[in-house]
Amino acid sequence: MPDSTGFGDYTESGQVIPVTFEGQPGGYVHAMYLDDEAPIAGGRELWGFPKKLAAPSMAVEKDTLVGVLKYGSVQVALATMGYKHHALDVAPIHATLTGANFLLKIVPHVDGTARICELVRYYCEDVTVKGAWRGPAALQLFHHALAPVAQLPVLEIVSGVHIVSDLTLGLGTVIHDYLS
Repeated sequence: MPDSTGFGDYTESGQVIPVTFEGQPGGYVHAMYLDDEAPIAGGRELWGFPKKLAAPSMAVEKDTLVGVLKYGSVQVALATMGYKHHALDVAPIHATLTGANFLLKIVPHVDGTARICELVRYYCEDVTVKGAWRGPAALQLFHHALAPVAQLPVLEIVSGVHIVSDLTLGLGTVIHDYLS
């Protein structure tokens, strides 16, 4: 997020799981890790994003795109991908980015029970795909007590895609209230 309105420049990584809700395909945001506290608070409080403070990074090292996620001093994820190997048609990428996304917004009560427990749907808006590429990819996940990304093990790398885009995060809609 190199130029985020209201939050400036920060880096974010996460796990998104392909899902279907009532026949509608989308992505469920399982976990997110950021290096800046303001977008963590904003994302948690308004939408319910599962954001935690960590140290994600993404860099091009010669012919390789390298992503690293550290929680404190411990590396919990390492991703590599061939940099800009094959350009992709941006139309399907645009369709994916403008599709539905889902979150589970949980806000505790003062006694620790759930005060809010909602399934939220949101969409990205004003999407402009500037480029998209596929290439060979690898991903390693490491176990950590407080950053449990490895609990969803990598069984097979199906594809590696690198996307550069501009977008606006739209407001969410509560589609199910688990407490009502």
